Amino acid sequence: MVGYLDALDAAGVPAGRRVLAALGPKMLELSRDRAAGAHPYLVTPEHTARAREIMGEGPLLAPETKVVLDTDPHSARAKARGSLAVYLGLPNYIKALRQFGFTDDDFTDGGSDRLVDALFAWGDDDRIRERIGAFRSAGADHVALQVVDDQPRDSLPRADWRRLADLLS
Repeated sequence: MVGYLDALDAAGVPAGRRVLAALGPKMLELSRDRAAGAHPYLVTPEHTARAREIMGEGPLLAPETKVVLDTDPHSARAKARGSLAVYLGLPNYIKALRQFGFTDDDFTDGGSDRLVDALFAWGDDDRIRERIGAFRSAGADHVALQVVDDQPRDSLPRADWRRLADLLS
């Protein structure tokens, strides 16, 4: 990644015009030192707090969190698990989640309730607002929201986006 950033520098791409997908401490340091900030994906507010400590107050910190607009615990978590499945097979995400106390038990059967509840905002409007607010309180400048539903991956959840926008305005 350092070589890639060197190549961007050599090509005249200003550090202030790039944000890095950063999960671990070394990438967060690169985001601080060689970019405008970081965009961590599939993280918790606790990760955001640690990222802010590493990056300091200046750089942009824009973590992503997934939102399930469903108040039923069983169906909300089922939708979340459908989205989470691919990441439970990726070592970098498992490693990052282990650093925040998650164990093998949390990664089986599509993810434990504890894991799902840590990675997804779901429930009523107040609970979703509170979850997004936790990222802001932890040091996020912006929280990127990804709506998760039970529709095909190539569908656009426009109605859910509108509802989420209303919920947050």
